[in-house]
Amino acid sequence: MAKKVLNVEDDVHTRIFVSTVLERNGYTPILAKDGEEGMRKIGEERPDLIILDILMPKECGIKMYRELKTDPSFKDIPVIILSAVSKRTFLRSQEALTEFGDETVPEPQAYLEKPVEPEDLAEILKKILG
Repeated sequence: MAKKVLNVEDDVHTRIFVSTVLERNGYTPILAKDGEEGMRKIGEERPDLIILDILMPKECGIKMYRELKTDPSFKDIPVIILSAVSKRTFLRSQEALTEFGDETVPEPQAYLEKPVEPEDLAEILKKILG
């Protein structure tokens, strides 16, 4: 059975791009347009991996990532960040939240800055999921 990958992304063009890469590489895409929908689908679908944008309406990716990595039910699901926000900025935001008394969270399994080449995304997927 194909591994399920949840793509949490507010931009429709990026969702289509990622879905196409997933399907062409034998994975089953699950789509969410914001963090709220993403969290709901994680509970319903139990994906094998999550591809997460950072800047989204409703629940942003920074908060969603922290929620995932501090929830015992979800913390072992690998996450790839795919964002226009630089990795350094994302990691600083996580450090800042930790300084305000939150739990320290691990770095994502991969961090890709937009735009990403389909081959690069496929390579990371195969490295993480096989």
